[in-house]
Amino acid sequence: MNSRLLGFALAGVLASVSAHAEDPSILWKIINGKCVPHEQKNRDPSPCALVNIPDGVTKGYAVLKDRTGIAQFLLIPTARISGIEDPELLDPEATNYFNDAWKERYFVEERLHGPVPRDAMTLAINSMYGRSQNQLHIHMDCIRVDVRAAIDRNLDKVVGVWTPFPVPLAGHHYRSIRLTHETLADANPFRILADKDPQAADEMGKHTLVVVGAKFRDGDGFVLLDDKANPALGDFGSGEELQDHSCKVMGQ
Repeated sequence: MNSRLLGFALAGVLASVSAHAEDPSILWKIINGKCVPHEQKNRDPSPCALVNIPDGVTKGYAVLKDRTGIAQFLLIPTARISGIEDPELLDPEATNYFNDAWKERYFVEERLHGPVPRDAMTLAINSMYGRSQNQLHIHMDCIRVDVRAAIDRNLDKVVGVWTPFPVPLAGHHYRSIRLTHETLADANPFRILADKDPQAADEMGKHTLVVVGAKFRDGDGFVLLDDKANPALGDFGSGEELQDHSCKVMGQ
């Protein structure tokens, strides 16, 4: 599909998402009802930017431009997975969707017409209280400038175990853990949360996870951030709050 036709297709689906924002299954309907069938029939993922299903829809994913932001994309499983609370995500054979999202971050870069520095890129999944859709989706976008500055100032305090982050981020108290991997191929954030915190494993739906690319003194890695929702106190566990959909960190 040429760029002009793709633009029209995206405009149509984004308008559809906006018009049906109250429908918590609209993302699933777009992926399952449009993107996957179009890819299977015509090798055309529209209205998605990509459908990756070489091992079948139970293991695949799609990438869709979100209606919010200049460069925000969503990575969405092509299997029916409700969200972070879905036990399938902790299966030993589960697809590592965060790793896939990190690999596909070039969609964000294409929208910004250039590379995004590692430490300016984030991946976020909201808790079941902080989301509007009941189909798992990972937000791919730039980090907030103030969040980036806070992480830079406290990067030496991010260690290999879950530790309270020294300062609030977007007004909420996160904890952090250092991932000493250049990619996420061997570091599945869902498993890291569940394996290193048995209590979290029993209440995954209350948690939000944010992956932030990092440049440590001894090499590239990630800062993984976690917050537990507490709606009574106004914290809905929405890690997306650490992202900036206008990408000011890139001078936009």
